[in-house]
Amino acid sequence: MKAILFAVMLAASGASGATADVQVIANGNLSVTELSADQVKDIFLGTRTAIGGVAVEPVFEESGAAHEMFLKTYIGKSDSALRNYFKTLVFTGKGTQPKAFASDAEVLKYVASTKGAIGYVSASADTTGAKKVQIK
Repeated sequence: MKAILFAVMLAASGASGATADVQVIANGNLSVTELSADQVKDIFLGTRTAIGGVAVEPVFEESGAAHEMFLKTYIGKSDSALRNYFKTLVFTGKGTQPKAFASDAEVLKYVASTKGAIGYVSASADTTGAKKVQIK
């Protein structure tokens, strides 16, 4: 019984630790300080285009551990499925390809300097210049 309880606790701590590997950041002009996981998904899939009356622009990392963790935790798509999703939106005229950057530093720089930008970086990244958004 103790072994089962330990295994459940270990699995739970691993699941909660996974979301700690990535943090969502936003430009200071966005009034948001907290979003639900569903709101994050909607923003990054382009189905939600504003927060508090301000247009939002999702910004992705091109690849890497933070990118993979973000997709797994909040989007529920693989990188290739996400790319195909946006190709379809662009092809049908229903959306545009979001900006993507090669590093945490590039995402942070863009988000900090672009009104309405919202992105994500690894948990260890310095987010000075951008607002951290809590995910509930």
